[in-house]
Amino acid sequence: MIELAVLDIAGTTVEEHGAVYLALEEAVRAAGGNPSAADIRRWMGADKREAITALLTSPPTGGAAPESRAAGAVGGVPSDDTVDAAFADFRARLRAAYAARPPAPLPGVPEAIRALRAAGVKVALTTGFDREVTTALLAAIGWEHGVLDAVVCVDDVAAGRPAPYMIFRAMEATGVHEVGRVLTAGDTVRDLQAGTNAGARIVAGVLTGSQDAATLGAVRHTHLLPGVASIPGLLSLS
Repeated sequence: MIELAVLDIAGTTVEEHGAVYLALEEAVRAAGGNPSAADIRRWMGADKREAITALLTSPPTGGAAPESRAAGAVGGVPSDDTVDAAFADFRARLRAAYAARPPAPLPGVPEAIRALRAAGVKVALTTGFDREVTTALLAAIGWEHGVLDAVVCVDDVAAGRPAPYMIFRAMEATGVHEVGRVLTAGDTVRDLQAGTNAGARIVAGVLTGSQDAATLGAVRHTHLLPGVASIPGLLSLS
């Protein structure tokens, strides 16, 4: 029996129209980086500060010249001040994007969460966002109170995905002791890697985000689903 469903936020439970990755790319470019689309895809689902640091450190795909790296980098590594400024810019751009085009729950997700909880399955969200961004996002869709059993942000743990720590923290927060009773679901390769690294019983990729079945299917998983709305059926709850 599954006791806990650990779900990603952006692209998995919430439609935010790809704003997070556009804001990430724009913030990195404004800081002096030159990421390709492949560079951005490689960091989907990751800690956003870690992603910014990496994107400002590494040369763009295709071997671009070192001068395309961020200003303020020493030996190819951006300074803390550069990363802090780029991260603040990312959050500002994301807030503006959400204000212009508000995020919303993906179709069938609120119903799926209610069905899971009604059946005694606890529901936790995990995210590569920090607590400030996450709190604002959940408030915007009315999920601050009574909808979820736990919300774990990347700044709650020592390392983001593909490390399994957010899943373990969700287990701790909900009192679930056996990882064999945990389902994880997400729309990125890193979500699947985190679920596998945690040893979750079910590691499901969902096709509501920007990574397709071929991309998700190339890494270890137990299921590929159209979306979170399919999870109650998978568990024979509906």
